[in-house]
Amino acid sequence: MPGSTTLGAGHGVDAIEHSDAQRLASVMKELHRLLELEGPNRITDPQVAALCGGQSHHRDEFTDWVGRVAVALEKATS
Repeated sequence: MPGSTTLGAGHGVDAIEHSDAQRLASVMKELHRLLELEGPNRITDPQVAALCGGQSHHRDEFTDWVGRVAVALEKATS
């Protein structure tokens, strides 16, 4: 569909508006920055756990994933 970004996991495909995908890319990019940041504005480990549905996840793995998603979304929307 023109003006959309396709998301799918094999069987089904969902599309979101291009502007929403751009906004999500921006949010993911900022989240990645806040995860990598040192100092008082850094997202804390308890906050990372909350973002991961309360499960204990390795911060570096989550940070890497957020960064990869941000780049993929940015690529898909440029």
